[in-house]
Amino acid sequence: MRGEEHRWPCEQCGADLRFSPGDTALKCDHCGHVQKMPAAPPARDTALDELDLHDALAGDLAPADMEEVRVTPCPSCGAQVEFKGATHATECPFCATPVAIGTGTQRMIKPQALLPFAIDERQGREAMVKWLGSLWFAPGGLVEYARKGRALAGLYVPYWTFDAATRSRYTGQRGEHYYETRTVTVQVNGKSEQRQEQVQKTRWYRASGTVSRRFDDVLVLASQSLPRSYTDALAPWDLGNLQPYSADYLAGFTAEGYTVSLTDGRDIAGDVMAAQITQDVRADIGGDEQRIDNIDTEFSRETFKHILLPIWMAAYKYNDKTYRFVVNGQTGKVQGERPYSAWKIAFAVIGAAIVIGAVVYFTQTQ
Repeated sequence: MRGEEHRWPCEQCGADLRFSPGDTALKCDHCGHVQKMPAAPPARDTALDELDLHDALAGDLAPADMEEVRVTPCPSCGAQVEFKGATHATECPFCATPVAIGTGTQRMIKPQALLPFAIDERQGREAMVKWLGSLWFAPGGLVEYARKGRALAGLYVPYWTFDAATRSRYTGQRGEHYYETRTVTVQVNGKSEQRQEQVQKTRWYRASGTVSRRFDDVLVLASQSLPRSYTDALAPWDLGNLQPYSADYLAGFTAEGYTVSLTDGRDIAGDVMAAQITQDVRADIGGDEQRIDNIDTEFSRETFKHILLPIWMAAYKYNDKTYRFVVNGQTGKVQGERPYSAWKIAFAVIGAAIVIGAVVYFTQTQ
């Protein structure tokens, strides 16, 4: 985890400050003092500078875009745990496994931007409890435990964003429906009758052409610590509110280092782009049906960013089973493992059986 790079002492009492979600300020939990965040250092060119993808894949990024970090993978969940300063041991926030520092460092791409937390821990918990309460078969005890349980962990989770201009040449076929009338024999009350019906058929025509699209900020999770299905379900994110990276936003929070490489992230983004290009090709072919024989895509102006997005996370153990929940720290949207109560399901089945039995009984007695 990307830890605090320095302390944020309170001007009044000297205790550590933390970033206050929804504000551009740092707050002291000890005395309540709020102090303005220091001005962020100016970006080199623009507020959110895109980096050249091919330079990065070739290892030719500028030194200012890289950093040396001491990292050790969590032995249980694989999260990239980062150590700062004199720290030599810590606890993984994803699974609570003790982690001790290994040897050596890694050279990693710096985060360029982040979305600050917009909701605080209380609001995140309320959203999670409301979501759990809306699930029909969720155990009531788990809902109450989540309401009163330990505090949610605020994490900045790593993502890649990819931009590209594409030009795709395709060949395929356009299908156009037409209908023919035919006579069929059917059985009606034991007698044969002839009827006419419309039969759909398709004429196929060769098609070819070119489609172009500009992709902007195709988002790819750069962590393997959380299920991708959970984090994908937290979308959409308002990336228009991205802020240039500043360690001040991390005060009181942690940020995970990326464990999905830039190369693998580009492959995932490529699949997302390919799916959209296929839709574009089908729309360009037109007709009632389409067959695509080949798509040849040229990529240009490929850039990327390494960004951090805010997530509140909770893990609760209930009846010897662990449940994990994540909350979008910007919108409050919730996702997690759906819990089920065996008692509630059993009562629902019994209730349904009683209702069905009653309906059958009254039907037969009439």
